[in-house]
Amino acid sequence: MSKKMLSAALLATAVTAAVAGANITVAEAASKEKCYGVSLAGENDCKAGAGTTCAGTSTVDYQGNAWTLVPTGTCEGMELTEGRKGSLTELKRDLPK
Repeated sequence: MSKKMLSAALLATAVTAAVAGANITVAEAASKEKCYGVSLAGENDCKAGAGTTCAGTSTVDYQGNAWTLVPTGTCEGMELTEGRKGSLTELKRDLPK
C-alpha cells in the first residue's frame, strides 16, 4: 500500500470516528443553524467570546456572542423576553461585564 493510500485510509477512519463520536450526526447538523442570543447562561453550544472554551461557557442569559444550534429557518423568528430575537450573526447585546 502506498503512503498516499495509507494516508487517505487513516483520514477516512479518523473522520468516521469523529462523526460517530459527535453528539449530533452530520445529517442533523445540516438541518440546523447557529442562532446567536437565544441561550440561557451555561447552555450555549459554542462561542461565548474571548477567553471561553466553547459549549456551556456563556455566563449571561441570551448572551449575544454565544450561539446554539436550532432547526434551520427558525432562528430569526424566535421571540424571547423583553423584545429580544435570535440572530444569524453575533450580537452586541447582553454581554458579560
